[in-house]
Amino acid sequence: MKFRFNRLYFTLTLLIFIVEVLIALYLHDDFIRPYVGDFLVVILIYCFVRSFLQAPVIPVALGVLAFSYLVETLQYFNLVKLLGLEHSRLANIVIGNYFTWSDIVAYTLGVGFVILVEKMIPSGKHQLS
Repeated sequence: MKFRFNRLYFTLTLLIFIVEVLIALYLHDDFIRPYVGDFLVVILIYCFVRSFLQAPVIPVALGVLAFSYLVETLQYFNLVKLLGLEHSRLANIVIGNYFTWSDIVAYTLGVGFVILVEKMIPSGKHQLS
């Protein structure tokens, strides 16, 4: 595992972030915003980590998944309220308010997608710096 900037992953991070912001601002539906947004957020986090960390796919992907599960678990225990931040829009967006099993499923599918795509790319093709 090495720290090394990867332009490809950083570009993907920025593109996915823009998509996530557009979803948050303009989509108020019952499918894309709640499910696709959660699916994409783990891909966003994965790409961000891989922007700076050269490490094997599986450990990074599973670390992102564990982090996502942790955040969802903290939502279950109402962390925002416990910290006294329930009136903070930023805390409510970043940490979230509600535990749902559908979020867990979306995170799992997102990380599964990452692993699948990464394994399909020939070795070295995604290591551009």
